[in-house]
Amino acid sequence: MQYRTLGHSGLKVSAISMGTFSFGGEGDFAMVARQGVKEAQHLVDACINGGVNLFDTSNMYSLGRSEEILGEVLDGRRDKVLISSKARMRIGDGPNDEGVSRYHLIRECERSLKRLRTDHIDIYFMHEWDGLTPVEEMLSALDTLVRQGKVRYIGCSNYSGWHIMKALHVAEIKNYPRFVTQQIHYTLEAREAEYELLPISVDQGLGVMVWSPLAAGLLSGAFGRDRSPETSRQSAGWSEPPIRDQERLWNIIDVLDAIASERGITAAQVALAWTLSRPAIASLVVGGLSEKHFKDNIAAAEVSLEENELKRLNEVSRLPYVYPYWHQHNFAKERFCQADWALHADYEDLGKV
Repeated sequence: MQYRTLGHSGLKVSAISMGTFSFGGEGDFAMVARQGVKEAQHLVDACINGGVNLFDTSNMYSLGRSEEILGEVLDGRRDKVLISSKARMRIGDGPNDEGVSRYHLIRECERSLKRLRTDHIDIYFMHEWDGLTPVEEMLSALDTLVRQGKVRYIGCSNYSGWHIMKALHVAEIKNYPRFVTQQIHYTLEAREAEYELLPISVDQGLGVMVWSPLAAGLLSGAFGRDRSPETSRQSAGWSEPPIRDQERLWNIIDVLDAIASERGITAAQVALAWTLSRPAIASLVVGGLSEKHFKDNIAAAEVSLEENELKRLNEVSRLPYVYPYWHQHNFAKERFCQADWALHADYEDLGKV
């Protein structure tokens, strides 16, 4: 297992981390899995044995049941691993049962600590943007939690570029804790983060954690033009991530399958290795229904793709060169910084566009 520094912090996280989205199976989460304590114990053990040191959960996964199960199976070895959790999403019917208000964040953090059987959360993510709560209020609440020792590091998830920059600016001028990480959806099929989120991460020192790095299993090797599992999230009605161009997805899978066959590894390992090769990536949050799934995914951390393989994957998956980036490509390349190249490096082969 490789361990990567999380952004501009001193924290080392495993390149593959374990997602506990499937623990509990309450409500809509039953579409994914219904893993109880016994199943979770087996999978967590396999991940720890494989070198995973970071376990990701949320207060809204199965309405807290995921945190409860994770806390139980980590009992007695909590000090040997890292836990990330989240708050923001609706977790009840009341008017203050969602958002990043001071009231909601402090209450939810304390509830999560009890469910997780711990006195601190290592990485606390704001699960989604809240445009109704002042950023100053959110960061003040997080400052309180950090000062109390209940949270070690803070991050954001599913933010737009300007959301991140606003929060970082307010943190600087108010001397509040600063985001050190963002957790985003980013895969060969979904590369929109390259327009703003990856360059911001390089420039501002945010370590990127990726959720659903196999696109809910679509890039796992189980799906293809002529194959689809009888039981899957998609067949159960799960709608994330949205696929807007089915033919493009099949083309990407064709290249993944070809490289996997040539290398004697799995398509999932190729897809994960590509994501790990990208700028600012710290850890991929993977899920799984079996020990085999996790062992396969963990092995991706040791796969290094060759230049021609990366080129093939880039050519089949890169997104349109939208404005203002094509204009920058034509007239600003000589003045690009490292953050600019996080996007533009994948279009260097193009002439004037």
